[in-house]
Amino acid sequence: MNKTEELNTYCIQNSSEEAQYLRELRRETHLKTLRPQMLSGPLQGQLLKMLVQLFKPKNILEIGTFTGYATLCMASGLGLGAKIYTLELEEEYAYFHHKYFVLSGLSEHIECIYGDANAFVENTDLAFDFVFMDAGKKDYQSQFDLLLNKMNSGGMILADNVLWKGRVLEEKKDKMTSQIDEFNAYVQQHEAVENVILPIRDGINLIRVL
Repeated sequence: MNKTEELNTYCIQNSSEEAQYLRELRRETHLKTLRPQMLSGPLQGQLLKMLVQLFKPKNILEIGTFTGYATLCMASGLGLGAKIYTLELEEEYAYFHHKYFVLSGLSEHIECIYGDANAFVENTDLAFDFVFMDAGKKDYQSQFDLLLNKMNSGGMILADNVLWKGRVLEEKKDKMTSQIDEFNAYVQQHEAVENVILPIRDGINLIRVL
């Protein structure tokens, strides 16, 4: 275990403990999916929950549900009458959603929608206070542009994996890394937002709509 991994473990051990249903979901995700590394971990999950508790959004949009770990972390921070709309392209993960959304007791706060995220964002009449982007990185910039027209003033957009395992620092970047690097630069220069990138897990870009 390197120093970064040791520090991450230390942070997890000295942060509020995850709920039992989240531990069970994390374990089953590792047992039954081919890419369990896509799962949001306890540290990131606790951050998402606390941000939701601080901002008190009425409508949350999540792009990329996977097995629902981050969904449940955010839902656990919601107030009465608030809702999270979570978009997932792959219906193969529906088993996890049905099981753990009910097990958590938070299903009334969650609406899971299967299909193309860009089409949903473009066509929805909903306005959002809080967005968590965690699906195809190549779509981040186009989704960001679409979302700006759907956000309430002062709303937050969080983009995950924006450090791409440190590859954004490499001189010769592959196509995916270049797209993430270009997205980060695009956000930083955009006049309609302010942002800060946190080096938590694989990097989260916190973007506030002005």
